[in-house]
Amino acid sequence: MVSAPSRRSLVGLVLLVLAVAGATSFWQAHREAELGQELARQAGPGDLHMVSSETCVFCDRARRWLTVHQVRFSECFIERDAACAAQYRALGARGTPTLLVRGELQLGFSPQRVRDRLAAPGG
Repeated sequence: MVSAPSRRSLVGLVLLVLAVAGATSFWQAHREAELGQELARQAGPGDLHMVSSETCVFCDRARRWLTVHQVRFSECFIERDAACAAQYRALGARGTPTLLVRGELQLGFSPQRVRDRLAAPGG
């Protein structure tokens, strides 16, 4: 049988872990919101183009993230649009989403990489 002080210690430990997890989640959400606001300010018309596939779960995640944070972007689907498929092949892309951020090819979606490119001098 567990003694009363041990139960209190266990409850205290559980509460501490929950508090740390909650604070970490809050901080991550806050940081993501700041990054989204920054990208929304930086991305102008034509700055961000995403070449997607209809079956790509990573494309869905990127589209949702950009939409939630109100970041301007254009998108085409390689299965629906012949010009998009031709662009995909011409880029030598190896997967989707393929992003063009001010002309720079980025395979996969990373808000930090997009921010870095948009913030680059002459970018």
